[in-house]
Amino acid sequence: MSKALTILDLQALKGGRKITFVQVAREEEAIAASQAGVDMIGTAFVPERAGFARAVPETHFQYGLPWGAHADATGALRAAMAAMQAGAQSIYCGLSPHVIEVLAREGVPVICHVGLVPPKATWTGGFKAVGKSKAQAVTVLQQVQDFENAGAYAVEMEVIPAPLAAAITKRTSMLTISLGSGGDCDVQYLFSADLLGENRGHFPRHAKAYRNFAAERDRLQAERVAAYQEYIADVQNGGFPTKANIVEMDEVILRDALSTADQG
Repeated sequence: MSKALTILDLQALKGGRKITFVQVAREEEAIAASQAGVDMIGTAFVPERAGFARAVPETHFQYGLPWGAHADATGALRAAMAAMQAGAQSIYCGLSPHVIEVLAREGVPVICHVGLVPPKATWTGGFKAVGKSKAQAVTVLQQVQDFENAGAYAVEMEVIPAPLAAAITKRTSMLTISLGSGGDCDVQYLFSADLLGENRGHFPRHAKAYRNFAAERDRLQAERVAAYQEYIADVQNGGFPTKANIVEMDEVILRDALSTADQG
């Protein structure tokens, strides 16, 4: 069994080989990603996923603090410590450098977030690339520096122009995680839902589907409907149950039991 990469191991890889990172929503996805050799696995820290990290002890596991679940640094720290106790080796936190600093001061390895941060997208013009203008690029550069000063060990850069992301990667000691921010970052990050082709409708430009699970789920759903229809037909025409589905009984014993019951 291989050993999960520690923060020290990950930091040593900066500028070396590329690191792979996937976001999962189900334990079976986490197990599959680990078996495939993905370096880092992440998911939101919610009760039904609290045991995911235990299922993949040989892979670096990151729990994310859901946006809006924590109103202050104390709440975020408490949740981060609970996540670490549940098996996480690092924590994603999309809050301010002030909050990141509180977590980092207590030894929590934190991934911060710049660029297109969905809950804050109204400040950057909606769901589109961030950093194409000089003003936005300067803001992103300053945010990265602020998070580094706060003690974050890695920064997720979402939909930032690739040249800007490449420049940041060279300027910061943090690991840079690319979600649609080019191939020069230290880490490449995809959501399993996109990677496995589970989504319908809009597909992010920055993502790549390696399978078509949506079509497979449609096929399985059609098979469910067909199976239920066949079951209904069997019940109506006597095809179910058959002798293979029932328990037989000696007729003499049955008659004696009925007679005894009638006399009682």
